[in-house]
Parts: sequence; C-alpha cells; structure tokens
Amino acid sequence: MSLIIDCHGHYTTAPKALENWRNAQIAGIKDPAAMPKVADLKISDDELRESIETNQLKLMKERGSDITLFSPRASFMAHHIGDFNVSSTWAAICNELCYRVSTLFPDHFVPVAMLPQSPGVDPATCIPELEKCVKEYGAVGINLNPDPSGGHWTSPPLTDKHWYPIYEKMVEHDLPAMIHVSTSCNACFHTTGAHYLNADTTAFMQLIQGDLFKDFPTLKFLIPHGGGAVPYHWGRFRGLAQEMKKPLLSEHLMNNVYFDTCVYHQPGIDLLNTVIPVKNVLFASEMIGAVRGIDPTTGHYYDDTKRYIEASTILSAEDKHQIYEGNVRRVFSRLDARLKAKGH
Repeated sequence: MSLIIDCHGHYTTAPKALENWRNAQIAGIKDPAAMPKVADLKISDDELRESIETNQLKLMKERGSDITLFSPRASFMAHHIGDFNVSSTWAAICNELCYRVSTLFPDHFVPVAMLPQSPGVDPATCIPELEKCVKEYGAVGINLNPDPSGGHWTSPPLTDKHWYPIYEKMVEHDLPAMIHVSTSCNACFHTTGAHYLNADTTAFMQLIQGDLFKDFPTLKFLIPHGGGAVPYHWGRFRGLAQEMKKPLLSEHLMNNVYFDTCVYHQPGIDLLNTVIPVKNVLFASEMIGAVRGIDPTTGHYYDDTKRYIEASTILSAEDKHQIYEGNVRRVFSRLDARLKAKGH
C-alpha cells in the first residue's frame, strides 16, 4: 500500500486571530504606534487542533490521504506589503504556526517554509528564516515566490544570479522549492485564476531560456497547479527550446523540474499524465484552497484529486504508487529521511 502524500497543502484555516493580527500589522505600516507586537498574537494548541481536525484532517481521512506537506497560506504571504521587516516578522509567525501543527499532528503534517521575501531586497536576507525552519522546525521544503511585487514582475528571472543565495542553501540542505506566487495586487490578474497559473507557466519558460541546472545540477523545483499551461502547450515549449538551440527538455529541465496534480477535472489530470513523464508528477490537492466547491457534473469536490488518479486509465498501479509516494519521497529527501526514521 502506498502512503498517500499530498505535497501541496496550505494553512488556509488558521484561527481568525492570525488574520486580525496581520490586519493590525498592515495598519501599523502607516502608523508605527499601532504596530502590534508578536507577543500580542495568542493562539492556543486547542484552537490549532480544532482548526485542523474539523478541516484538513477530516478531509484527509474522508478522501484517504495520509500526510500533507503544510506551508503558510500562499495568498497571505503578500510579500509586496510593507518592507523586509514586515515580511520577516510575518513569515516567522506563519512558519511557527505550521510547525506547531506538525508537532500536534506529527503523523499527518510536515512543515514547508515560506520565505520573508520583499520586492527589491536581496534574497540572501531570507536565509536566516530558511535555516531556522530547516534546523529547528524540520521543514522539508520551501515556497519560493518568483514575483514578490504581487503581479508586477519586478524581480529578475529565476535563472538570474540574484536568486543564487537561495539556491545555494537549497542545494546544501537538499530542499526542493515550490514556485508559488502570492496575492495579486494587479487588477488585471485574478490571484488564483490568472496570477498563479501565469506564474507557473512563466517560471517554466524562464527555466527554458536559461541554463540554471548547469550551475546547480541537484536543484529541484516543483511547479504547482499541474504546471499552469505547460502540459497543454508542451509542443510550443519544445519548439521554442529547439529554436533557442537548447537541449531536449528531457535533458534540459526534466531532471530538476516537477509538477503537482492540483488539476481539478479528469481530462486535465489525464492530459498531465499523457504529456509529462510519471517520474515528474507528484500527488497534491491544495485542499481547502483555490477551488472549494462541488463539481455539479460529478457530485464530488473539485479538489478531491485522488479520485482523478484512481480513475485514470493511463496510469498503472506502479505509476500511481510513484505519484502518491515514490516521487514525493525522492524529491523531498528530507521527508524521506523523516519517514524512514518512523519505520516507513
């Protein structure tokens, strides 16, 4: 039996006190006298337990998944708000909450860290938080925002040396990064319907244009939401890479780039698994995330992605095992070590 490991979960159900504190922090940017202290935020273990047991854990049990890689709510990262100090304080609070959830439910939740990114600030400033999350919290991955400006794309491409301080730490600790933007503050781009999928597609194209993995052969990126438009337009990306005189995508990117299964209908999952090699697909649902409703054509929740994998006529039993467990443990080697220590 495979462990069903969901590699893409966010703490979208955190107690209301977290949002209230964040609103006070944002107000404090204009009025420093109103800036709340970290100690002002009080959330008990019982409140954390209730927020998880009645939401994520309940659905995991109903849908048959075992472990969720759990990071702060992506749309709340909002790196474009305030300066580095604002982001740094906010990231530390959110990461600690995910760590606390992982200690309350050690068999079901494993932390993944957000970074205290800020537009125009050297990514090296994120390293202390990254180190703390790995060494003290047991984080097995990070979320990396390629656009801290929130929809204006003011940062250099992911292949630029601007990002190398983070990559060096990722390689040192064997940490994969999920490439995940946050809230869009640009009215042209709906956060979850456009900005997220644009970013997934944009990141992949940036990687085609560069030669990042020559410098970092062991770097691992996870592109969420099924890779945005990438699988659907695989011929376009192959053709563009060819015109740029790049190696075949199988050599150029596919030893380092992975896609998750946060695709919310059967034809989409079938397309993903027809186009992208099984070794590059990791199970995920992003449950209680972007799409929370019930699909009227199936009567099931859109984000119950395990149903689509189970119903696939393309995937063998071994393929499904790789997607559910094998690939996730290979990409998230720190998770693998953690599971082996528990006898899995």
